[in-house]
Amino acid sequence: MAKSTTAASSTAKDAQALFHSLRSSYVATTTNLKIIDLYVLFAIFTALIQICYMAIVGSFPFNSFLSGVLSCVGTAVLAVCLRIQVNKENKEFKDLAPERAFADFVLCNLVLHLVIMNFLG
Repeated sequence: MAKSTTAASSTAKDAQALFHSLRSSYVATTTNLKIIDLYVLFAIFTALIQICYMAIVGSFPFNSFLSGVLSCVGTAVLAVCLRIQVNKENKEFKDLAPERAFADFVLCNLVLHLVIMNFLG
């Protein structure tokens, strides 16, 4: 019994230490990366709202539901790719200009949404 309470308390302390470490590291993140993070969270939140709406109301035009959710998820994935490319600490994309990364993001979003509109019918 004593071992389980000490294991639980050490796990809780480890979780708190991990959370504190992540929070202190995120404070040092640049503003443009934080804006991209908020955009990703917004896209995922919008997809979750659409899924909840579908669960409550129904999915009669299923193409519309799929298009909306896939649009949000695809946009979030492309924004994560933009974040990886714009991050200065990432050594793989050090030769890539942020303007080029943003142009890739815009072009890929354009293609994604053209496909989504085509899927709607």
